[in-house]
Amino acid sequence: MSGDWRYPPELSEALAAFGLAPSARSSPRRVRDALNGLYRYELRRLRDRLLARELQKPEYVAQVIALRKKYWPLSLLPEAWEKICQGPGNEAMGQ
Repeated sequence: MSGDWRYPPELSEALAAFGLAPSARSSPRRVRDALNGLYRYELRRLRDRLLARELQKPEYVAQVIALRKKYWPLSLLPEAWEKICQGPGNEAMGQ
């Protein structure tokens, strides 16, 4: 898929908090994959801290829940990212 993508301000702001600044040429699926990679990295770090007994289970669970909230854009399916980021000329892409 190619074309210009338009990231809504709310999504752009959320992505900027993670150091991601997609351009109009950045595929929503690739941006979502990058965000998912960051999320998984943070989850692994938390799991490692739990296994090293640096965290107690209740604290671990609370931090996992906080991460889920922090990474809220991942709650949108890849298809939803493409739909909300469609710009002019991309209308037929979702079909």
